[in-house]
Amino acid sequence: MMNIEVNGANIQVKLYDNSSAQAVKELLRKGPLTISMKDYAHMEKFGSFGVELPTNDQHITTEAGDVILSEGNLLVIYYAPNTWTFTRLGKVQNLSESELKNVLGKGNITATLTLGDDETEEGARK
Repeated sequence: MMNIEVNGANIQVKLYDNSSAQAVKELLRKGPLTISMKDYAHMEKFGSFGVELPTNDQHITTEAGDVILSEGNLLVIYYAPNTWTFTRLGKVQNLSESELKNVLGKGNITATLTLGDDETEEGARK
């Protein structure tokens, strides 16, 4: 599980089992990562990880709550559908579509990513 803190709210994301999500876990095991995210087309927030990550691109249609890797270095949180070639990183678990839109708000945001306790303990055991 990955946590994304935005505007004082915690968004819980269940990460998928692929090399891209694993690379995100490895990045976050070094500590929290804060990303400035912009709104795009009233359907997503996006911001740069600051590093290139492995991709597992598929042609998909996103849903609200999909957390995506785009272009190998962009974190994208969708709150409306979009069809394109992306890498799935995870899915929001604790918020409905309307709650997610409310938390993300309008305009730019700052998101702080951390690993959930289950992931940090797993990393400590390895």
